[in-house]
This record gives sequence, structure tokens and C-alpha cells, in this order.
Amino acid sequence: MSDSVRAKKHLGQHFLHDDRIAARIVAQLQAAAPLAVLEIGPGMGILTRHLIARGLPLTALEIDPESIAYLMQHHPDGVEVLQADILKHRLPELPQAWIGNLPYHISSPILFRLLAHRAWVQEGVFMLQKEVAKRIASGPGSKEYGILSVLLQYYYELKYAFSVPAGAFAPPPKVQSGVIRLVRRQQPDELPLEPLARVVKAAFAQRRKMLSNTLKNQPLLLPEGWGNRRAESLSVAEFALLARQLG
Repeated sequence: MSDSVRAKKHLGQHFLHDDRIAARIVAQLQAAAPLAVLEIGPGMGILTRHLIARGLPLTALEIDPESIAYLMQHHPDGVEVLQADILKHRLPELPQAWIGNLPYHISSPILFRLLAHRAWVQEGVFMLQKEVAKRIASGPGSKEYGILSVLLQYYYELKYAFSVPAGAFAPPPKVQSGVIRLVRRQQPDELPLEPLARVVKAAFAQRRKMLSNTLKNQPLLLPEGWGNRRAESLSVAEFALLARQLG
């Protein structure tokens, strides 16, 4: 039994083992020097070795000691491995790109952390549970369209890149996965996160209700006819229009 298989059994997690998929994920990353790369949760390093080959400054954040030992043994050069939690670690304030096969149970908190650090994160490539990835990439009028869809799409050009079958993992999970790619928008009159998040969260808090109800406690003047609309009908630009009244 190989070291990597022992580690996988020990951790009880689902690890990507299809190297062709790993190469395809890393190929989504368009980062070039001097942009630094932050890999989130490298595990056994199936993405790490492809990232090392790119020759960019690479830091990997991993919380599991077994994985860290494996990474340091098999990838002693080309990557700085830190035992750290992406949700708590003090992140560097320099232009960077994030990439990772995100733990599905904390993928949303990680993406909110990205939004908080958006001044520095120029690009992101993430593998998520397919349902979540599709929801994030969805547009207005869709039942999947929601808070993260609006916030991420306001600050980033976002696309759903491709799907990953369960068989690409060991052991296979019960769900499929999907890969998304984000590229930072350049907007000279960009809104701060707080007013936009405030409006979006209020509007989607009871998504079946009309805006006249969901936003009634916000100091907003809804454009004519908007009171009868629901949150899922508003475009990202329309949410920004409302948020400017708070900004």
C-alpha cells in the first residue's frame, strides 16, 4: 500500500486521484508572475505538483499534519507549506491567485473569506460540490441564484468551467463536483462589500416574498414597479443600484 493511500485511509476523506483532471484544473489558472499562488487544502498534492511546474511563488495552506508530512516529503522544493486554517490565517496583502479543491462543508465560508480579501485576490479556481458551483455561477431568474451568486459576480467575472465525476476521487463521494473560475473585475466606482451584502442578504432572506416585504426595513427607495419583484429576478447590476443608496 502506497503512502498516499495510507494517508487517505487515515484521513477518511475523498481525494482527487485523476491526474488528468488535476492538470485541467490547474490549466484554468491564468496567473503569471509576479502573482503569487495560494493553494487551499492541498491534501496529497495532486494539484501542487502541477502548480510547482508553473514556476510561480506558491504557498499551500493545510491543517492536517499527515498531509503536511506527505507534502514536505514528496514536494520539498517549489512550495511553502504552512499548517494553517484558511478561515483564520492572516493572509498576505499582495496580488495573489487562490486555487483549491475546497472542503465541501466549508466552501461557502471560504468564498466569503475571499470576498473579504478581494483587494488582493485577482483570480480564483476552485473545485466545489457541483450543486454549489452551479448555484454560484447561475444568473437571475434561476432558483439557484442567491447571495453568493450576486456578491461573487459583482466583484469577479465568473464561469462554470467543467464537471468532475465521482469516479475521479478515492473513495468516490456520493455527489459530483464542478470547477469554477473567477477573475477580478476592474470597476472604478466599485461598491464596498457591506452595503451590497446588506441588501442582497435582506432580499434573499425570504426569497419567496416580494421586495416590498423583504426590504421594508432598509432605508431604500425602490424604483417604480420593483416592489412586486422577488430577489431572484434582480440582476447583479440592479442589486448594485439599490446598494448605492446605502453606500
